[in-house]
Amino acid sequence: MNPMPVTPSVKRYAPALFLDFDGVLHPNLSAPEQRFVRLPMLADALGESDVQIIVSSSWRFEWSLSQLKALFPESIRMRVVGTTGPAHIGRHARWNEIKTYCSNQRLTNWRALDDAYFEFPNPCEQLIRCEGSRGIGQAQCDALRTWLSGH
Repeated sequence: MNPMPVTPSVKRYAPALFLDFDGVLHPNLSAPEQRFVRLPMLADALGESDVQIIVSSSWRFEWSLSQLKALFPESIRMRVVGTTGPAHIGRHARWNEIKTYCSNQRLTNWRALDDAYFEFPNPCEQLIRCEGSRGIGQAQCDALRTWLSGH
């Protein structure tokens, strides 16, 4: 597998949020008109932070980066800097995809907002776990704010 090139738009020292869509930005199995209903909660939790967003959602296999960015309001769109690379097959697939991305981009301060807890080792201090049937909620927003405030 070819290593992912370092992306110039990724800031090494800024916090990085790996973002899943289904089960996070909307409940799993949502009707198309219900997609991204939790996006305002995420935008509020991110506030004025310098967090950069990397899409780790499987949507990255069907949509280009520019198409993915277009799904977000401007306040979030400008923070989306990339997607994780090829799918990892095997145990803790999402975590391995993120770890490869972090290694290639030399990122150390990251969190993953995801509902697929089985895709990560247990425990995984970087995982902010959502309930897939609801999506992001107050507890996850609080965890994001705490991380972004440096506490």
